[in-house]
Amino acid sequence: MTGRSFEVEIPSFAPRIIALPVRTPLVRPGDDLPALCASCVTGIASGNDIVCVSETAVAIAQGRSIPAEAIRPSALARVLSERAGPYATVSQPESMQLVIEHVGAWKVLAAAAVGAAGRLIGRSGDFYRILGPAVAEIDGYTGTMPPFERHIVLGPLDPEGEAMKIAQACGAHAAIVDANDLEKVEILGASPGVDRAAVTECLRRNPHGNSDQQTPIVVLKHRPAREGAPSPLLAVGP
Repeated sequence: MTGRSFEVEIPSFAPRIIALPVRTPLVRPGDDLPALCASCVTGIASGNDIVCVSETAVAIAQGRSIPAEAIRPSALARVLSERAGPYATVSQPESMQLVIEHVGAWKVLAAAAVGAAGRLIGRSGDFYRILGPAVAEIDGYTGTMPPFERHIVLGPLDPEGEAMKIAQACGAHAAIVDANDLEKVEILGASPGVDRAAVTECLRRNPHGNSDQQTPIVVLKHRPAREGAPSPLLAVGP
């Protein structure tokens, strides 16, 4: 079953690129995600299409989600999370605690101090630049659908390898993507031939959705106005 399709309108691309959200069963830890994706896109995706899978779905299938109740935030995590921006994942004490456990309290304190100093001179983002993947790989619980609405989801392991497995199972190209409603998109992994920059632009409107749509798969297709017309360079080769 699919959700509402989106026509991607980018002046530098060929017309009629379609982003087609695909509804799936609830992804659970231990699921064979390539097989699940293949069953959901049968009859939808063909060899020239790109099956874009949410990094959250990949991580959950890998068992990389933690109930917030299982995390005990320290006083430091609570203080720092209160000073984070409202849209920041680390605005949740549990998420901040995981960052502290991953890189150490002193490094987090140093990043917070540099971030505060940067804001005094009108520069933002130093905290995230210093900590990098330690923050980026954590997906907070706000907006995650039940029963994971109170889970902290870590980044997926080996997204490149997972994309290859999904591509092989689906008989199409594949990409593991991190997209949100703020038009921020990152391609974490992709099968050979995928134009990552092009896929990034096609997913700016976040057709996956960030709420309860249950569409962790989006298939990018080209529907040319006439038969035999060349496809845009979203991917090259089967």
